[in-house]
Formats: sequence, C-alpha cells, structure tokens
Amino acid sequence: MGRESKGQNNVIALLDTSEDLMICREQLGCRVEQLLTPLTRFQRQNKRAKFAIDNGAFAGFKPGEFKGLLLREKDAIEHCRFVAVPDVVGSARRTLEVFEHWKYKLGTWPLALVAQDGQEDLDIPWAQIAAIFVGGTTKFKLSNHAGDIIKAARAIGKWVHVGRVNTPGRFEYFEELGADSIDGTGLSQYTHMREDIWKRYNQPNLLTDLAPDAADSSVLSDGTLSTAVIAAETTAASGSAESA
Repeated sequence: MGRESKGQNNVIALLDTSEDLMICREQLGCRVEQLLTPLTRFQRQNKRAKFAIDNGAFAGFKPGEFKGLLLREKDAIEHCRFVAVPDVVGSARRTLEVFEHWKYKLGTWPLALVAQDGQEDLDIPWAQIAAIFVGGTTKFKLSNHAGDIIKAARAIGKWVHVGRVNTPGRFEYFEELGADSIDGTGLSQYTHMREDIWKRYNQPNLLTDLAPDAADSSVLSDGTLSTAVIAAETTAASGSAESA
C-alpha cells in the first residue's frame, strides 16, 4: 500500500469490522486481518485469508453465541490463527479453570489462552495452545509480567496476540516487545484512531518517546479505560452487524 512508508509490517491488526479491510490497511499502514467475535458476527470478507476468533468475554461471555460462531466457521478452521478460549477478565486462576473446561469442547481449533492478572504466578499450558492472548487489566497488560510472558511465548514459538491496543503508544510498545498481532475496538470502529497510528510512524512529534499510554485518550489518569471505549466494547453487538 502506498502509505506504508516506514516498513511498519511486523504487527498484524486484527479488526472486528464490516469496513473494507484493504482500506483499513491503508489507514493503519500495517497488515490487517479479520477478528470474528460473537458480539458482531460479521462475515469473513476474504474466504481464503487468515482470521482469528475472540470469545467476547470482555463485554460479557455468551456460550451459545460463541459456539454458534465456531459452528458457522468450522469449514475454515485451517485459516484460523487462534480461538481465544473463554476467560475470566482480571483473574488468571479462574481463567485457567475455565480453560480446562473448554479445551475439550473446542476440538481441533488452534487454542489461545488469555493471560490475565496473576498469570505470572501460575503455569501456562504451553503444549496445549497455539497462541497466548495478553488480556487483563491495563496495569497487568503494561507490566513487566506481561512482557515476560510475551518473551517466553516467542522463545517457545507461540503466536502472541495483545488485546485492547487502540493507540499509537500501545501499538509501538507491543510491536517492540514482539507481538504478532493486536486488536482494539477503537481501531475496528474509528478511522481517526487507525490514522493516528499511521501518523505516529510517519509524522513524528514530541509524543513519540512517551510511555505506552501517554498519548492515549482512551485511558484515564488512573489507568482505566474511558467510558467511551468501554461503551464501544459493551454495545458492539447492537451495531449494524451482519448475522449468519
């Protein structure tokens, strides 16, 4: 694409969107693939392209809708990078318990464990997963503990995905840590948020060397997500989704 002027091709942005992915790619300046979720149930735009599946737990997990999405896409399993196994936001211990329950129900789908707060003190079932999905609170996501998990995954050869990456600071931070892919509701829904990342790389300014959330209008001073971003997460299902 013409705008990829600085070779920003290391990270793939996974977008849960009905917008043209090629246009999104040009706006972001990096590779783009589709993220399917039970919240929106958008159809895949390119039947031969790679994609991933999230479980929708951040906005409230609905087992029936999650299983329905997997059933809909079962014939495309060879194109799927990972399926985020259902998790409990903010609790690694509870997430591992849920993982043990669901892993037997997901057959041959490539599984991703969603790392949550406290994961640093618990074992990761590396042999049973294809990917690690860095979730959790903002504090955990930006911690050294999460960084160490990313480094371990890379050393083992597992795919690394990071959720809730909506701003240039976070994008650059996780790119430098070696993440393979990221997603963010803001990036999926808003052109200006995608273009902010392109501008960060191609129009440097005084914010370039700040911390991951220093220029992040979606993150409040206490490290929590703004009401607007949380609302976008929890109301995604009420938008103009394309049902199966």
